[in-house]
Amino acid sequence: MASSGSAVIKVDLVDLNDAPRDRIHLIPAEIQSHGEAKVDQYFTPAIREGDSEMLASYRGRALRGRDLPVPPGYVGLVLKEDHEPCSEEEDRSVRMKSAFSSLMYWNLETAPTADDSVVMAMTWPQIAEALHAPVDDE
Repeated sequence: MASSGSAVIKVDLVDLNDAPRDRIHLIPAEIQSHGEAKVDQYFTPAIREGDSEMLASYRGRALRGRDLPVPPGYVGLVLKEDHEPCSEEEDRSVRMKSAFSSLMYWNLETAPTADDSVVMAMTWPQIAEALHAPVDDE
């Protein structure tokens, strides 16, 4: 039940061991579509392996990427909403479509580095664990 203007989001998770595994790509582009993307058909065959990165292109511009594992003890989920809510106050229901243990992230024309925001975001679980760990009073 929603309370004071905030909606409830219900997540229907199937057994993670039975969940299909997807190859996830994070690209620096905004695509005006909410439908399925045929990544395996159109994108993957064009990926080439460089010295320390993967190379591809999007509309004639170079994409330079690297595989990034999900932090240990975590799993990535692809969630799908069954229908678009009419308002922000409406309860929402999502279900797990697939899971992933790494993602391929791409930069537009720049080499991937440890300073990329997605790489730094993947270190947050370790930082949060350190921040919330008990402190010894010695």
